[in-house]
Amino acid sequence: MRSLLAFRKIRPPFLLLRCSIHSKPFCSHPRFPEESENPTPQVNGSASGENLANLSTTNPEHKDEPRVIDALLDRRNDPESALRFYNWARPWRGSFEDSDDAFWLLIHILVSSPESHGRARDLLQRHVSSSSSPMPPRVSVTSLVESAKSFGFEVKSLPFSYLLNAYTKERRTDYAVECIGLMIELGLAPYVRYVNNTLSALVRRNSISEAKELYCKMVDAGFVAGDKATAHLLMRASLREEKPEEALEVFKEAVERDGLLYSLAIQACCKSGSFGVAFGLLREMKEKGFCVGRETYTSVIVALVKGDKVEEAVRLKDEMVGEGIPMNVIAATSLIKGRCKNGDLGGALDMFREMEREGPSPNRVTFSVLIEWFSKNGDMEKVLEFYKKMEGLGITPSGFQVHSVIQVCLKGQSPEQGLRLFEEYFETGVANIFVCNSMLSWLCKQGKIEEAKNLLRKMESRGLGPNVVSYNNVMLALCRKKRLDLALTVFSEMLEMDIKPNDYTYSTLIDGCFKNRDFQNAWEVIGQMNSSNIEVNEVVYHTVINGLCKAGQTSKAIDLMREKQVCIGCMSYNSIIDGFIKESRMDSAVAAYREMCSNGISPNVVTYTCMMDGLCKNSRMDQALEMRKEMKSKGLKLDIPAYGALIDGFCKKGNMKSASALFSELFKEGLNPNEAVYNSLISGFRNLGNMEAALDLYKKMLKDGLRCDLRTYTTLVDGLLKEGNLILAFGLYTEMQAAGIVADEVLCSVIVNGLSKMGQFVEVVKMFEEMKKNDVTPNVFIYNAVIAGHFKEGNLDEAFRLHDEMLDKGLVPDGVTFDILVRGKYGESQSIGVESL
Repeated sequence: MRSLLAFRKIRPPFLLLRCSIHSKPFCSHPRFPEESENPTPQVNGSASGENLANLSTTNPEHKDEPRVIDALLDRRNDPESALRFYNWARPWRGSFEDSDDAFWLLIHILVSSPESHGRARDLLQRHVSSSSSPMPPRVSVTSLVESAKSFGFEVKSLPFSYLLNAYTKERRTDYAVECIGLMIELGLAPYVRYVNNTLSALVRRNSISEAKELYCKMVDAGFVAGDKATAHLLMRASLREEKPEEALEVFKEAVERDGLLYSLAIQACCKSGSFGVAFGLLREMKEKGFCVGRETYTSVIVALVKGDKVEEAVRLKDEMVGEGIPMNVIAATSLIKGRCKNGDLGGALDMFREMEREGPSPNRVTFSVLIEWFSKNGDMEKVLEFYKKMEGLGITPSGFQVHSVIQVCLKGQSPEQGLRLFEEYFETGVANIFVCNSMLSWLCKQGKIEEAKNLLRKMESRGLGPNVVSYNNVMLALCRKKRLDLALTVFSEMLEMDIKPNDYTYSTLIDGCFKNRDFQNAWEVIGQMNSSNIEVNEVVYHTVINGLCKAGQTSKAIDLMREKQVCIGCMSYNSIIDGFIKESRMDSAVAAYREMCSNGISPNVVTYTCMMDGLCKNSRMDQALEMRKEMKSKGLKLDIPAYGALIDGFCKKGNMKSASALFSELFKEGLNPNEAVYNSLISGFRNLGNMEAALDLYKKMLKDGLRCDLRTYTTLVDGLLKEGNLILAFGLYTEMQAAGIVADEVLCSVIVNGLSKMGQFVEVVKMFEEMKKNDVTPNVFIYNAVIAGHFKEGNLDEAFRLHDEMLDKGLVPDGVTFDILVRGKYGESQSIGVESL
C-alpha cells in the first residue's frame, strides 16, 4: 500500500493538509461547504395562477412530461407546491421516471430553499435505493448539470452532495468516490460531512490508500480542509497502517483539537516510541480540560513498559487510579510483564496480589506472563500456584501454559509430578500436539524409549497426530542409543501412517546408520529419500559426507560429491579434511583445503585448527605457521584448540621457547588453556628432562582449577622415575588413585620400567598384581620385567609359569623374553617412556 507521501509530488513530507497556496489547516469552519451556506431565496408562493385543484381536472393523457415541466417551472419559487404537484402527477405521467428532466428540475427547485433541502435529500436517496442497479454517477451528475443549464439554475454543490450521500448510505462506495471525482472536475466542493462518510467507508473496508488519494485529490483542487471528524479519520487510517508519524502530522495541522484528537495523537506517539511527547500531550490534554480516558492512560502505560520505563509507567498508573479511574487488565498485565522483564519477580507478584484484592480480575494473558517468567526462574511452587488459581477462576489453560507448567516440573525436582500433570492434561483433552511433542522429546532425552513409543500410540488413538516432529524425536533418541533397528522400525511405521518424512528425518537416520557402520541401510535410506522426490539439501549431503568420513571412507565421500555435483559448504569440507588427516593422508587434506578455497568457500576457525593440527602431527610446522598467518590475515582469532595444536606441535619438536610464547599469547588474548594444552607443555618439558618446569605447570594447572587427568599423571610419573625421584613419583601416583583415576597399561608400564631400573623387584611384583586386580592386562614389556625379576631371584619355575601365562593370554613373547629365559640376559633392562608406548 502506498504511503500518503506517494500522492504528493515535489512537496515536503506529509503536506497532506497544505497542498495549495490558499489552503488552510483543519478548523471549525472548513472550506468544504455546509448546507447553511446556501443563499436563502425569497419564496413568494406559486408563480402560476394555476393550482392543483384546477390541474386535477386535466385529463391524464395531458399530464405528459413537457406539461409537468411547465407546471414545475411555474412553481419554481414555491418548492412545497412543486413537490405536491410532482407527487400528484407522478402516478399518471406515463413513461417518464425519476431519471427524467422533471425529476432533476424538481431537485433544483427543492434545493433552492433551505426549508425543502431535506425533501431533495430524501428524493435523491429514493432515486438511488429504488433500483438494485442505480444509474452510474456520471449519468446522474450529467443530468443534474444539464437540467440546471436548461432551466436557468445555478450549478451548486448541494444536490451533488446529496447524491454523494445517497451512494454512501446505500454502501455504493465506489459510486461515491466517482461522484466526488466528477464534482472536482466541475469545480464543486463536496460537503464535508458527506466526504467524511465516504472516507470512513473506504477506511472501514481497508482501502486506506484510496481514501488518502481521494482526500489529496480534493486538497489539490483547493477544497481544503476538513473538520475534526476528517482529522479523526485520517489519524485512525494512519494508525491502522502502522504509520504513526503521519497521524502526528495530521494532529499538528489541526487548529481546533478535541479530546479524541489528543487521544489519537498520544496513541501515535506511543507507537512511534516518542514517550516524552506522549507525556507532554497527556499533560496538555488535561490542562485544556479534556477528559483523559482509561484507554489513553493504558496506551501510555503499555508503551512505557515496552520502552523499559516501568517505574514511570507505575507512577502514571498511580495518577490514573488517584483520579478515580480504575486500572484495566491490559495495563495491569503490562506492568506485571515489565516487572518480570526487569527481574523484579517480587514486584510482579505484589502487582498480582493487588489485582486479586482490588481488581481487575487477572485473565489468561496475565497468568501466561507469570507462568512464563516464574518458569524461567525455576520457581515450581509459584508456577503450580498460578495454575491452581487459573483453575479456581475457571480459566482454561492454553497449550503454552500447559507446556510451561510441565517443563518446570520436569526440569526441577519433581519430574513425577510433571508426568502426572501431563497425563491429566492428556486425558482431559487439553494437551495439544505441541505439548505431546515436548513430552516425547523429554522422554527420549531421558532414555525412556518405551514410554515414548507408548505415547506415540496414545497420540494416534486420540487423534493428536503424531506428526513428523513426533517421529523424528523418537528416531533421534533410538539412534543415540545405538538402537538403529528400532529406529528403522519406527521409520517404517511412520511411512505406513502416511506421514511424509522431511530432510531432518533422513539426516537423523543416515547419521545413525553411519555411526553404527551400517552402510547398507544408510544407502537404502538415501535411496528411499531419492524415490520420495524430496529435495536433498546441503544438510542431508553433509550428513552423508560426514558419516563416510567418520567411517574412514573419505575418498568415497569425495566421489559422491563429484558424482552428484553437490555444492557443499564449509562444514562438509571440514569433515573431508578431518577424514583425510585421520587416515594419515595429509597431502589429500591439503588438496581438499585448496579446492575449498578455489570454490569460493571461506575456511573458518575449525578448518584452520584441523589443518594446523594435522600439519603439526606430520612435523610440517612451517606450513602450520603459514596457516596461522593466513588465518590472522582474514581477521580470524585462534581459539583454544588452534593454540593447542600449535603448542603441541612445537612441544613434539622440542621447541619449548616457541611453545611457551604461544602459551603466554593465549592468556593475552583472554583465553584460558584447557587440560590438553597443559599436558602438551608438561610432556614437552619432560622430554627435555626439565621436570622443574613440568611440575610448575602442574601446580599452575591445579591453581587454575583444572583437574589433572591420566595423561598428566603418566607424564609426570615417567619423568620423575627417570630422574630417580621415586618418592615424588609415588606421591603423585597415590594422589591420582585418591582422585578415583585408575592406572592403565601405559602408566603401569612406565612405573614398572622405572622400578626395574632401580632394582625395586618387590614393587614391580606389587604393580603386576595390582594390574590384575584392576582388570588391566599386563603387556609383554611388563611380563618381561617380572619374569626377569624372578629369574634374577632364582625363581625359575615362576618365571616359566609366567611365560606360559603370557601365551594363554594371547601375548606373543618377544626377543627380550627369549634372552631372559634362554640366554639368562636379565640385567639389560630396556628403557621405556610414555611416547614410546
